[in-house]
Amino acid sequence: MSDTAPDLADLANLLSASDNYRVQRRLMPRSTVTPPDGTPTKTALLIDVETTGLDLQKDEIIELAMISFTYSLDGRVFEIGETFQRFQEPSAPISPEITRITGITDAMVAGHTIDVAEVAAFARPAALVIAHNAGFDRRFAERLSDVFATKAWACSMSQIDWAAEGFEGTKLHYLAAGAGFFYDRHRAEHDCRAVIELLASDLPVSNRTALAILLDRARQPTWRIWAENSPYDLKDALKARGYRWNGDGNPNPRAWYVDVDDARREAEISFLRKEIYLRDVELLVHRMDAYNRFSDRQN
Repeated sequence: MSDTAPDLADLANLLSASDNYRVQRRLMPRSTVTPPDGTPTKTALLIDVETTGLDLQKDEIIELAMISFTYSLDGRVFEIGETFQRFQEPSAPISPEITRITGITDAMVAGHTIDVAEVAAFARPAALVIAHNAGFDRRFAERLSDVFATKAWACSMSQIDWAAEGFEGTKLHYLAAGAGFFYDRHRAEHDCRAVIELLASDLPVSNRTALAILLDRARQPTWRIWAENSPYDLKDALKARGYRWNGDGNPNPRAWYVDVDDARREAEISFLRKEIYLRDVELLVHRMDAYNRFSDRQN
């Protein structure tokens, strides 16, 4: 037997070359993805919040992580910058369920607070904020600091058609496994690094980076169509068509709504008039873009 230790990288490459094996590599922190080549770049911010629950009105942020990175308009990731990570002690003990999900205990957050001025200073240079569930993270982030209300936002979970690229599911650890790497979950900073790695990767079907796909979607306007005062007995028809219910707790109508692109806007309005209201009703329609999408604000 040879005394020379095997080269693990060579072994991994050998296994990867076979159709009978798949190799998962641990995600290692890095500062550069694409070496700077003089291409004009902008700064993005990857953000992840951990909270005591899902209710914006009563639950609180217990961890905030942000990582900055530079990118080009064609969707290449260049340099990965500094990390901001802070805990915050909530007003009540963290439930066992939340500890199970996040890995965060009362002892970890005891005595910690998030400095809002420090958050704003870190986030201010970013032209774009990205989260892997921006509909959740943006609402909590805006409640923490007004700086997030001034930013364009994008969602790496919902604004990339992962299924069309051959991935099963949109949960972050599923996507990471499909991309050939694993990472230490239950830490907001690690989640941020995993998303950046995915965004920098070339997708298998489109042969474009995930970030390029995301930027295309984020730049396109969408329309939020509200089905106010729609007949209660037709709620199942709305749900089947993709409508969601907006309840109490924000300034928007308590009503069913759907988000559609330009191509579907007139068809959706026609559907509501012909199939739901049975008359030529005037509908509330909001234009959505990266600056108000995923927020409770409509302007």
